[in-house]
Amino acid sequence: MTVITGLGAITPLGLSCKDLWAGLCQGKSGIGRITAFDPSGFTCHVGGQVPEFNIRDYVPKAIRKTTKLMSRDIELAVVAGNEAIKDAGLKTKAFDEQNITINPQRTAIILGAGLISCDLVELAPAVAKSITDGKFDIKKWGAQGIEHLTPLWLLKYLPNMLACHVGIIHDIQGPSNTITCAEVAGHLAIGEAMQIILRGDADTALAGGGEAKVNPIVHLRQCLLKRATANYNDNPAGACRPFAADAKGSVFGEAAATIVIENSETAKQRGAKVYAQIAGFGQSCSINRRYECLEPDGKGVQYAIEAAMEQAKIKPQQLDLIIPHGTGVFDDDIAEARGIQKALGGEAETIPVFPTKSMVSNTGAAAGAVDVVAACCAIRDGIIPAAKNCQQKNKECKLNIAKEQIKKKINYVLCTSYTYGGQTAALVLKNNE
Repeated sequence: MTVITGLGAITPLGLSCKDLWAGLCQGKSGIGRITAFDPSGFTCHVGGQVPEFNIRDYVPKAIRKTTKLMSRDIELAVVAGNEAIKDAGLKTKAFDEQNITINPQRTAIILGAGLISCDLVELAPAVAKSITDGKFDIKKWGAQGIEHLTPLWLLKYLPNMLACHVGIIHDIQGPSNTITCAEVAGHLAIGEAMQIILRGDADTALAGGGEAKVNPIVHLRQCLLKRATANYNDNPAGACRPFAADAKGSVFGEAAATIVIENSETAKQRGAKVYAQIAGFGQSCSINRRYECLEPDGKGVQYAIEAAMEQAKIKPQQLDLIIPHGTGVFDDDIAEARGIQKALGGEAETIPVFPTKSMVSNTGAAAGAVDVVAACCAIRDGIIPAAKNCQQKNKECKLNIAKEQIKKKINYVLCTSYTYGGQTAALVLKNNE
């Protein structure tokens, strides 16, 4: 059995897990007008940005020079990783070299990562040197342009560098992997970490995901594909409206979230607090011909949920909370709702549903891990926050969206996610009491 003993998050709602949960419970929005670049030329002007922080404050003095090789995505992962390890009561090389409490060789790190887009200010001079008659010249790029990039430039933008930097900081020497399946990456990373522990290849794992989607290149793609809303530039807090009748698209942002997963016996031996058990994990793939949309029948979502529920050995009526992917893209919300309904039957209309993206935005590879952190907090406090921006539910989404805060004992939580490429995943968390 695997249990969650540590939580870490850096999101548009704040620099910690505490900030995330407090913001969700208060119905606070972390979405605002984009300030990282000038968004006025885009159809969508809003995004979910993390408050300012200095990455050097989160890295040991001896290796602070490595921060020069950290993209925004890496920085976010480092902050979330630090918090989760501290929250679990573990001491690593980064915190106390004389009193390390983990076995580095028996500790795994599995993180989800996205397509890390380059900072244009870094790339622009090299591109400018590669122009012939107003067009990009690949031969000129190889002969002249590339010389204007630092030799270590690429190391900032490789997806595996999130796990690499966090692993170096904390001297994690066990199994390591990077999952690059967009919005499903966080859930898949947690699922793989669980499996690594269950088969005995590690006792402890740091798992989750991080991505910074507040980038002009990423933002342009979402606008061109019409995933990003263009209707709420004057009302950022109301822009992302999962499962609402007036949903007009998603809002994209940045975040990282990680959890510490342990073998239950290892956690028990050291007297660790336990947030929840990972009771079930499922994944599937159902590709739609229209890549930019989830398949209308939601079969991939259905199959992932059914697999997670089967592994958890529970019936739909035992679920106390569903945290769905819920992007605010009208047709995709309907498709996800259909998948949930097919997997859970009539119970889907009674189980409280709490979408988070209306407050934290769609944070890509971090999204699933952010939801798992929220689920753990809900189990701990016995609170289901009220959904935001869903005053009138989409009539095609036959789900019980939580209109008001609910206080109750939460025994089982289902978290779901999907990507536009067809990958889906689901996790079932169980109260450890």
